[in-house]
Amino acid sequence: MRFAAGTPVRVKRDFPELRGPCHIRTPHYLRGSSGVVERPLGAHPNPEDLAFGRPAARVPLYHVRFEQPALFGEGASGDTLLVEIFEHWLEEMH
Repeated sequence: MRFAAGTPVRVKRDFPELRGPCHIRTPHYLRGSSGVVERPLGAHPNPEDLAFGRPAARVPLYHVRFEQPALFGEGASGDTLLVEIFEHWLEEMH
């Protein structure tokens, strides 16, 4: 697993749906957003491949916590959103 709990990460701003048919598990509203890894969840078959009946490599999955006000422009300080995101969608923030 590349990221440990507490690691600041950014969701890649990528739009593979513009390159052709795909199955995406990462919500559009999170792309480009910053969060913090809450905890690793182990490696799981990549559902982006499974959806098309392709062989699916096991990919690390993480709980990533995001500040709700930064995402939606509403909510109280301390309100968060916890989302499961596969490693290939995450990049470490420096």
